[in-house]
Amino acid sequence: MSADIIHIGSRGSQLALWQTEWVKERLAAAHPTVRFEVTVIKTTGDRILDRPLNKIGDKGLFTKEIDNALLRGDIDLAVHSLKDLPTTLPEGLTIAAITERWDVRDALISRAGATLKALPRGAVVATGSLRRKAQLLHHRPDLRIVDLRGNLNTRFRKFQESDWEGMILATAGVERLGWQDRIAERISTDIILPAVGQGSFAVVCREGDEQIQALVQPVHHRPSALAGYAERALLRTLEGGCHVPIGAHARVEGGQFVGTACIGSLDGRRLVRESLSREFTPEFDRSAAEGLGVELARRLLDAGGEEILAEIRQVEER
Repeated sequence: MSADIIHIGSRGSQLALWQTEWVKERLAAAHPTVRFEVTVIKTTGDRILDRPLNKIGDKGLFTKEIDNALLRGDIDLAVHSLKDLPTTLPEGLTIAAITERWDVRDALISRAGATLKALPRGAVVATGSLRRKAQLLHHRPDLRIVDLRGNLNTRFRKFQESDWEGMILATAGVERLGWQDRIAERISTDIILPAVGQGSFAVVCREGDEQIQALVQPVHHRPSALAGYAERALLRTLEGGCHVPIGAHARVEGGQFVGTACIGSLDGRRLVRESLSREFTPEFDRSAAEGLGVELARRLLDAGGEEILAEIRQVEER
């Protein structure tokens, strides 16, 4: 790292560049004497668009190439969607900051603005997420779910060219690109819990790089970070990823730190959902948040989640 230029790694999609610029602008405002430059890096997940995510593995699909650039010293920090970040980072890397969370809900994009309840029986709905598919089918077992990959621009184009009645996307991503008028419904978390980390950005740097870790603190948001740590601990305990329909939502609510999570079967017929809360005090830290995530994961397993996960792994092995 040169004394006055900080190199930020990012994927090249419109949404990825938007979130990187968001972080860059705030860091530049906090450090007016420092120059920040963005380096675009293409990842495996960006290149392989003809297969579902769960069919091409889930270890660093959208981060590995950026991680390698960081470890080589080609860049000084990287900005990711927290939901794309593996729950265990490569040795030598650490999360330096987690940004304030946007709307965690998933959004329904539909013809003529039809809500989820108003979609006709047997309607075709597109999503690339097993988590969304399982929860959607649990709520509306009559729906037909088709796979959807690509960046947001590609997904909207595919939707326009298709005969699908709807598609499900992350509300935060749609709103960040200014397309909120295309949202027919922001789906309640009572129906679909979000992905782990959905709605926040993570700033990653090299372990031991105290200068960068201090530099990025202006974008760090404690409640959102604690929520992210809790959800990631839950996912790590369940050994989940793109292969497993797991939803989670930790948040501060009425003086309590609350975690809610679910595990669903691939067909959506079975869904286990649990909640857990602790008093949110000034002393409530990362260790406490992660402890709640681990305990919530164990509750899910005891409530039937272990059986669901075993069945999913059997399907994967066939």
